[in-house]
Amino acid sequence: MGFVLAWLPSDHYYRDICIVTLTAAFLATLLSIRFYLRITAGRCFTETKMEGKTVIITGANSGIGKETAKDLAGRGARIIMACRNLETANAVKDEIVKETNNNKILVKKLDLGSQKSVREFAADIVKTEPKIDVLIHNAGMALAFRGQTSEDGIELTMATNHYGPFLLTHLLIDVLKKSAPARIVIVASELYRLASVNVNKLNPIGTFPAAYLYYVSKFANIYFARELAKRLEGTNVTVNFLHPGMIDSGIWRNVPFPLNLPMMAITKGFFKTTKAGAQTTIYLATSDEVANVSGKYFMDCKEATLNAGAMDMEKARQIWEESVKLVKLTPQDPKI
Repeated sequence: MGFVLAWLPSDHYYRDICIVTLTAAFLATLLSIRFYLRITAGRCFTETKMEGKTVIITGANSGIGKETAKDLAGRGARIIMACRNLETANAVKDEIVKETNNNKILVKKLDLGSQKSVREFAADIVKTEPKIDVLIHNAGMALAFRGQTSEDGIELTMATNHYGPFLLTHLLIDVLKKSAPARIVIVASELYRLASVNVNKLNPIGTFPAAYLYYVSKFANIYFARELAKRLEGTNVTVNFLHPGMIDSGIWRNVPFPLNLPMMAITKGFFKTTKAGAQTTIYLATSDEVANVSGKYFMDCKEATLNAGAMDMEKARQIWEESVKLVKLTPQDPKI
């Protein structure tokens, strides 16, 4: 009898089996989620050539901006890489030239967090470029907890992600109109759904945590894009905006230790690669399917829906008017 009882499974045995089973189920679920995200990620299948086209891409030295530049260069476009870090940008330029055999790649200095830099860049473009076929607002930044203030006295995330592109578009709009048909592509984010834009506090210095302002800035991008499209009706300059997906890119580099450890595991395991994340930008910059589409939101190379708040055109107008003041547009600057 004692011999038989010794061979019966113990409570520890059942517990261990339960743990192994649950762990296996958890891992299988994670792998299934990862597989689903991979197969449902949009891909740009258009083979449109871009010879003779001039494309400006902000933040083209890394992440999805780099992949966008590489793809469009491979299509024959003349690429202007508008970047803050010239050393990195020139290294990426050499890489793109070598890979695509396209020598029509230029690097120009642009710090979107500095209105002086934006004006200097725009003045150079207006002076040297007879046309701009596509303007891609790709550059973006995110801080973690404590915010920073730009040299213009504007919260740095908002200065870089919203006010810089807003000012740059104004300063280049006459060239874009002259180049029509032309396109403006704005990289926004689905993370806008986690935020709201306070029209009474459009320079949110002191917000904690500062990471929240990334979401706010992406919401501001959407309001800007929709109002811009409305104001450009009839000019043959289209404006569309997109969610690239959650991307394993440098935008997460400001997450501090030790929070960066689980963040790293999530990004490497479940986020899109930068190449996959660039697909919708490439689609909007090249596809004939959207040649006459403007003011729309895209995700995975398909039109997507916005929440009710993002459809508020009166709020979009108010944010526009306040943005005009914060970027200090003058009567001599181009009007939209």
